[in-house]
Amino acid sequence: MTKSKKAVRLSPGEMELMSMFWDKGPLTLAEAHQAFREFGKPIAYPTMQTRLNRLAAKGLVTKSDQRPALYQAVATQHQATEGYLGQVLEKLTSGKVVPLMKHLITERSLTNDEVQELKKLLDVAEQNSRKGN
Repeated sequence: MTKSKKAVRLSPGEMELMSMFWDKGPLTLAEAHQAFREFGKPIAYPTMQTRLNRLAAKGLVTKSDQRPALYQAVATQHQATEGYLGQVLEKLTSGKVVPLMKHLITERSLTNDEVQELKKLLDVAEQNSRKGN
């Protein structure tokens, strides 16, 4: 996996909020509070404000200077996925890819398109491996 931007590790609560931003785009505090309720996660308005400000402090979202302030995701869904999968890989297989892939391939039914896509990815991995040696 090539890393164009740094992977980020998000808590489950942070992931919920970031998913809202990835789905809805930039939001004011009031809009975020309402949108989060629509996601089935009602929380108090001051709690939402605290959580958004924490995301901003961590550099995961930006907060504009305009009034009302707009919060916007900085971290991408790809970065979060990469960070989360890295954690899972480390915890489940001590960072080894083959046992995880073997499990996924043997325990799941793959379509022909998925098999072809995996073959292409393996070809790229093989080419990259040759370049490194």
